[in-house]
Amino acid sequence: MDLFQQIQEAKKQLEGVVMQTPLTENLNLSNEFNTRILLKREDLQTVRSYKIRGAYNKISTLSPGEKAQGVICASAGNHAQGVAYSCKLLQIKGKIYMPKTTPKQKVKQVTLFGGSFVEIVLTGDTFDDAYAAAMIDATTNKMAFIHPFDDEKVIAGQGTVGLEILESYTQPIDYVFVPLGGGGLSAGLSEVFKHLSPKTKIIGIEPEGAPSMKTSIANGEVTVLENINKFVDGAAVKQVGKITFEICKKNLSDIILVPEGKVCTTILRLYNEEAMVVEPAGALSIAALDFYKEEIKGKTVVCIVSGSNNDIERTAEIKERSLLYEGLMHYFMIQFPQRPGALKEFVNDILGPEDDITYFQFTKKNNREVGPAVVGLELKNRNDIVAIKTKMKEKGFQYEYLNEKQDLFNQLIG
Repeated sequence: MDLFQQIQEAKKQLEGVVMQTPLTENLNLSNEFNTRILLKREDLQTVRSYKIRGAYNKISTLSPGEKAQGVICASAGNHAQGVAYSCKLLQIKGKIYMPKTTPKQKVKQVTLFGGSFVEIVLTGDTFDDAYAAAMIDATTNKMAFIHPFDDEKVIAGQGTVGLEILESYTQPIDYVFVPLGGGGLSAGLSEVFKHLSPKTKIIGIEPEGAPSMKTSIANGEVTVLENINKFVDGAAVKQVGKITFEICKKNLSDIILVPEGKVCTTILRLYNEEAMVVEPAGALSIAALDFYKEEIKGKTVVCIVSGSNNDIERTAEIKERSLLYEGLMHYFMIQFPQRPGALKEFVNDILGPEDDITYFQFTKKNNREVGPAVVGLELKNRNDIVAIKTKMKEKGFQYEYLNEKQDLFNQLIG
């Protein structure tokens, strides 16, 4: 049975288990980009992401003997919740390995969805540690390992998103923007469109700090990235799947890399304008529209909103990253003269009436004349930073601009 047939079978398998999520036009985005933007709202799915599709399809199609042995997965996110909920529905025992560093909120969600059918094992400091422990357990106890993306049954389950889109919207679709992590969703969805809507261009979206699929396709083989930015955690992987790579390199028309700061701006915008709560990976496809605005004019575009499992404790970080990306937050190491009135002079003579000091920290006084302080400024207009730098030079304030010195920035601010 080829993959497209497996996707059709998966749709039958998932009936009554997953909801057919809405495909709705977003007027704000359509007007902004002079096109028709349709959002596939997988953030409204059971367990608040599309991951339930692949997990349930894989587990439900195991043999009776495999089901009796139970299943294992390694995940600190949406895949864990999908597996947990599937175990509960199918009344199968499952073990879910998660790093010890996993936020309590995520552990609680997995427990909520899995109930008494799921055992959570917290081990190691990273996902790789948890994955290694899960694989050893699976091999030792002959339990089925449920991979988050590199498995045909999982890919087939995720591919049902594509079938739903084409059932919901019968007019021609020019583009589908789909978030890329390990590649399960993009592989399954692109296979559907290859068969049913071959003129549609499938555009994969990766976070700029984790370009695993783009790098692998450029190299002609699956490539392991040494270091990645894990902020867009639902789509930040060091290595894509071997199966998903082979499918995506044939089916994807392009891959866009989106800066993490742009993702944060999009998260805040969706919340403020649409009352939508999306996780970083869920915002990727919409964040990418800016980078394709000329190509999509006058077209019909579907953006996959993949999930809404966002931790409210990340809100401050999301705002900070957005402001930095938009050029509205700036950090300096300033040598303040050690005399009365120096700070007042800085505020009155250098800052504008709408500029705000959001961070101020003296480090240490090296001598009697000057004392270094780390200062964070939030601006209303990104262009005002030029005048601030000019005034500091004119007034004799020596400084280092930390936004352009990432290592020093991370040491002093991060």
